[in-house]
Amino acid sequence: MKYVIVGGVAGGASAAARLRRLDENAEIVVFEKGEYISYANCGLPYYIGDVINNREKLFVQTPVSFGNRYDVDVRTLQEVTAIDREKHTVEVQDLRSWRVYSESYDVLLLSPGALPVIPDIPGVRGNNIFTLRNVADCDNIKKKALEFLSGNASTVVVGGGFIGLEMAENLRRMGFVVTLVEKADHILTPTDLPIAAIAQQHVSEHGVRIITNTGVSSFSEDGGRKKVILDNGEELTCDLVILSIGVRPNASLAENAGLEIGKTGGITVNKYLQTSDKDIYAVGDVIEFPHPITGVPYCNFLAGPANAQARIAAMNMVHPESTAYNGSVSTAIAKIFDLTVACTGMSEKALERAGIAFETVIVHPAAHATYYPGGSQISLKLNFSPEDGRILGAQAIGKQNVDKQIDVISLLLKHNGTVYDLVGSEHSYAPPFGSAKSPVMFAGMVAENILTHLMNPIHVKDLDRIIDNNEDFFLLDVRELPEYRNGTIKGAVRYSVDELREFLDEIPSGKKIVVFCEVGLRGYVASRILMQNGFENVCNLIGGMRTYRMTGHNLIKP
Repeated sequence: MKYVIVGGVAGGASAAARLRRLDENAEIVVFEKGEYISYANCGLPYYIGDVINNREKLFVQTPVSFGNRYDVDVRTLQEVTAIDREKHTVEVQDLRSWRVYSESYDVLLLSPGALPVIPDIPGVRGNNIFTLRNVADCDNIKKKALEFLSGNASTVVVGGGFIGLEMAENLRRMGFVVTLVEKADHILTPTDLPIAAIAQQHVSEHGVRIITNTGVSSFSEDGGRKKVILDNGEELTCDLVILSIGVRPNASLAENAGLEIGKTGGITVNKYLQTSDKDIYAVGDVIEFPHPITGVPYCNFLAGPANAQARIAAMNMVHPESTAYNGSVSTAIAKIFDLTVACTGMSEKALERAGIAFETVIVHPAAHATYYPGGSQISLKLNFSPEDGRILGAQAIGKQNVDKQIDVISLLLKHNGTVYDLVGSEHSYAPPFGSAKSPVMFAGMVAENILTHLMNPIHVKDLDRIIDNNEDFFLLDVRELPEYRNGTIKGAVRYSVDELREFLDEIPSGKKIVVFCEVGLRGYVASRILMQNGFENVCNLIGGMRTYRMTGHNLIKP
């Protein structure tokens, strides 16, 4: 059997290694358009910023070492330009000699990855405007960045996603003055505003100027420097521009061969990662696959799922229809200066677009036992179904243990877990590492209280709406006096939770009562006191004052 693979890195190289482990006698050929067969794509921003100072550490395997270990015919700088499905051949161009030749296959795997999105705006193809997708891009950016650093160098990063923020951090680390431009209303659009707002403030505190709600209208030259003209009319002058707007599937080879392409532009595959041609499989950034929550096909541009798909595709190439792929919930993580931000599943906006009903909670627990030195806080947001408690998504940000929380939720989410599973989950615990009630359990408990009607939630955006509409309600601050004096919400009356029972006669029974504290826990206790003393319309502000402040709301001094 002869297997031909188009593309290396996460998908193609992983599939080739798995194929060899499954079939020692097979002939395996890997074509890679670039110079490198297997490298740490996600490490490129950190090499630019000199966090990784040895370039060779980026390379997992060289073409020679990979070929020797797995007995694979690795051909780099060879571009597959066409597929003849009837003849079972691919057309290849040698990018060294420009010779064109054909190669036969029994089973073909496509893993050509994705291409950066480059908007069709004036000047976008000019000098010193870069995208980052491969080692060559990385080398070009680093070389040019080092040239500019002799003066007061500046850069504009267009796009506030994970890669854009990683580039902003590493260019700032190098000494650049950095401006980040994001067209959406907040950075990190896979996350919801409360989490993104924390990241945004943190990035700003590290000297990166962030401009949201505007895009770029054009680029031009200005005395050897770049001029970036924004949609709002502002002009930014800089030395270097990084475009990090996103990527799209590199599916032209498949499309030209007549393979089925989905609405997203990715190759359509079945659950065995088989294309519309039974002898051609596809994996990685180039495919679309139904989302486990919505069932709607989408593209997922992450290395983890690409590696998982490669293993499954290789299994099915050797043993057809033996192993099914169940999709990706887009679990992602990034380091942003001193913070870690991670997410899994669907954000509020994504759920709204999909027409899926949801409820949400946000909690702010400690990363580990508060009495143990060196602790910090995690902000964790959980989106779930109001009908059955099924987990729909989660996001977290903090200095410690963020990855642990999101990984636990991601695993449950992929297996249709619910908030009740979070409450019943079991975690390793000792004071240096966590709390007896982990952040994941804590979020589950708050969600469970909502589902069982022990607490009626109100969110910051809902509070804004009733304030803007001048609705008749009673706003109750149950924090201690020093907290209250440092700032509260306009119109709030304060009775601390510990003295609330003494002042029940002061609370109007005929109004909607909105209770709030610092993070929501005391507010929950206060709401239970009120609900069990005859007050029928009581709501607790989810996330409390911490969420209220971090979403940009101003407080008043009483």
